[in-house]
Amino acid sequence: MELTEDDVLEILKLFEQSKFDFLQLEQGERKITVSKGGYMSARTDAAPVRLLPAAGVAPPAAAPALPAETATQDHGLLPVTAPMVGKFYAAPSPSDPPFVMPGSKVAAGATVGLIEVMKVFASIKTETAGVIERILVTNGQFVEFGQTLFWIRPDPPPES
Repeated sequence: MELTEDDVLEILKLFEQSKFDFLQLEQGERKITVSKGGYMSARTDAAPVRLLPAAGVAPPAAAPALPAETATQDHGLLPVTAPMVGKFYAAPSPSDPPFVMPGSKVAAGATVGLIEVMKVFASIKTETAGVIERILVTNGQFVEFGQTLFWIRPDPPPES
């Protein structure tokens, strides 16, 4: 029995929700190694990665250029994070425009993207009204639970 892309996504979802820090799965010549703490290849020149998925599944995005603490403290930005592991989609369908672009004004609770897991789509919603400053992922990219997808500049509080 071959592992499908959906099987791999389900394994990754279950792993993210588990208390395990490391998982290695071998099936014939296919090998999947997943680590929450980072995985270092046997090559000494290789950079650490979070996941090494099976063929046909895109690797996760690199970390944003600004660490979360720096972006939040220095720039007043708030992260919009992935609610689950899966594939990120910027628009409801390939022929539709993206939900948001940098500079888009959004209300609290606005849908800014979708994540697909096992053919089920979940909306990514903002918790705060504001302006989308940066988009850190691309359409069709595999994302991890808790990964920062967008930076939003919150609206100033109303004056009383």
